[in-house]
Amino acid sequence: MKALGFTLALIVLAACKQEAMQDTSPVSLNADAVGHYCQMNLLEHDGPKGQAHLAGLPAAPLFFSQVRDAVAYMRMPEQSHAILTVWVNDMGAEGATWKAPGADNWITADEAFYVVGAQVIGGMGAPEVVPFLQEAKAAAFAEINGGNVMRFAEIPDSAVLAPVALDGEETDREFEDRLRALSRENGE
Repeated sequence: MKALGFTLALIVLAACKQEAMQDTSPVSLNADAVGHYCQMNLLEHDGPKGQAHLAGLPAAPLFFSQVRDAVAYMRMPEQSHAILTVWVNDMGAEGATWKAPGADNWITADEAFYVVGAQVIGGMGAPEVVPFLQEAKAAAFAEINGGNVMRFAEIPDSAVLAPVALDGEETDREFEDRLRALSRENGE
């Protein structure tokens, strides 16, 4: 009888462990997907997207309007939950275009080859880091659009964390220069 009780306890523990396993499979891009930072519908933005699955939040991943934003999110130290998996669109997949990067052509962020520094703008108006599953397709994209092919760990922080001046906005440096000039004018 003790053996039966022990066996049942093991089965219950195994079942609990299976329930605790969180599904981190990529979620199809659809009309319900909104960007984590902008809270705008992803289908309204051009370029590749990203999604991050976080520990303890199994209902839905965080979606990103740009891959640049997903990479930046991964590099920020102040996350509230552990990042389990990040998926990005494979822009070399059949049918993937800048206007429609694909609903189900997801690859993990770590397996992608990225074109960094290309003359392309992502969905939120910032320079984009463009992911590809195949290095040859990344190199062909870089040949046409500029930039360098890199693995995830090689992407410089400046490519994803640096401020970007959008549509005539001034950069932090321009703002600081104006403040210094005003301070000199006011004798400070």
